[in-house]
Amino acid sequence: MMILHTMLRVGNMTRSVDFYTKVLGMNLLRTTERPEQKYSLAFVGFGRGNLDGQSEIELTYNHGVESYQMGDAYGHIAISVSDAYATCEKITAAGGNVTREAGPVMGGDTVIAFVTDPDGYKIELIQD
Repeated sequence: MMILHTMLRVGNMTRSVDFYTKVLGMNLLRTTERPEQKYSLAFVGFGRGNLDGQSEIELTYNHGVESYQMGDAYGHIAISVSDAYATCEKITAAGGNVTREAGPVMGGDTVIAFVTDPDGYKIELIQD
């Protein structure tokens, strides 16, 4: 078994695809339009997605819905990066929102940072 994808509901597909591809550097892997069912999908990820064992993020836009209540059970998505400090600089330069600057996790040595996507989803960067 393997994790295939995580689905996030988004309020604006173009804005979200731009964030994940232009700010985080993911690839747009494929899209699906379902006008009769009133939703659109975009799958983003690093590499070639499930073809090379990478899990993906499925962005789902329900036509006409611009925002959602963030559930209190949701935590974050975690992404491994080689240099959290440099990654935060790139994200900021690309217009992204770094909400916790890179630095050691409280009580440990692991360097982490947090960014927030346009819909408010948190993404943890963990330096490997």
